[in-house]
Amino acid sequence: MKCYPDAIAVSGTHGKTTTTSMISLLLLDAGLDPTVSVGGILDGIGGNIRIGKSEHFVTEACEYTNSFLKFSPTTGIILNIEEEHLDFFKDLSDIRNSFKTFTSLLPEDGLLVLNADIENISLFTDELNCPYITYSTKKEGSPSTGAKHHYFAGNIHYDENGFGQYSLYEDGVLLGEIHLHVVGDHNISNSLPAVAVARDLDIPLTTIQESLSRFTGTKRRFEYKGTIAGVTIIDDYAHHPTEVTATLTAAKNYPHSRVWCVFQPHTYTRTRSFLKEFAESLSLADKIVLTDIYAARELDPGDISSKDLEALLKEKGKDVIHISTFDEVQNYLLENCTNGDLLITMGAGDVVTIGNALLGL
Repeated sequence: MKCYPDAIAVSGTHGKTTTTSMISLLLLDAGLDPTVSVGGILDGIGGNIRIGKSEHFVTEACEYTNSFLKFSPTTGIILNIEEEHLDFFKDLSDIRNSFKTFTSLLPEDGLLVLNADIENISLFTDELNCPYITYSTKKEGSPSTGAKHHYFAGNIHYDENGFGQYSLYEDGVLLGEIHLHVVGDHNISNSLPAVAVARDLDIPLTTIQESLSRFTGTKRRFEYKGTIAGVTIIDDYAHHPTEVTATLTAAKNYPHSRVWCVFQPHTYTRTRSFLKEFAESLSLADKIVLTDIYAARELDPGDISSKDLEALLKEKGKDVIHISTFDEVQNYLLENCTNGDLLITMGAGDVVTIGNALLGL
């Protein structure tokens, strides 16, 4: 990153891959030939890495193990900050302090773009040595001292496919309409820092509008996999309660009769830490199938399992079942899903293979 005069680092608990992808495609469509490193497969670059020949570098900046503190950004983005990776961080305060340190990496001629809805954002702006931009989907507000621009998404609505649309405001002035080709309030929010970066780079509004309208997402982010017997299969990487809520809320605007969620919890630590929150977020689905916990980097401690989550969901009166093997899950879905249902396989593990098997992929 030190070799690039314009190094854009996208941080936050949620939305990094999507926002990094949006920014990357904006720069590509503007002819700026960026180098890109994204944490997912982006069709627009044919993978997750692209080597450009310009001064522009775009990358995700993940907070886990404080790895993003080794970066050298000139533009830093903070999408949101929540409790996560509690196998490494002590608590939310520890996480916020890590993001505070991330902002200190920015040079005086750099730029910070951050979500105005982050609690007590003054922690990140009061001692900042460079300009900053705030954005929001919840409040217009007015430009704060030291802010270069402010962006707001107003008149948010969805088309018949669940794709988001909104009126884009810059410093309270209506710039134009943005039509996305992805679903959910969370993706409207993700698009605003991409707009802010593009405007800072003097990319024309028409290019911004056209590029965002063509962005269809990355692999495993509300990814349409196919349809079988009238059942639409979507795959999503959500593995945190906030992400589960965002995906299942977005699904409400997507054509469906019933929403099925096949959820694979990711890591024992995360499942234990957010057990009640997972039960609350998964309750948004009409039908819930739980697989065993995907261990990832952890060993089974023996004191937490998907059955604990199943019990909480049953207490809430939800239609939920825990099934251990993927073959059994597939048979259960084939027997119980009906024409018009929306089936979402969800998690950061290998749950995607269930939908693939059903579709013969």
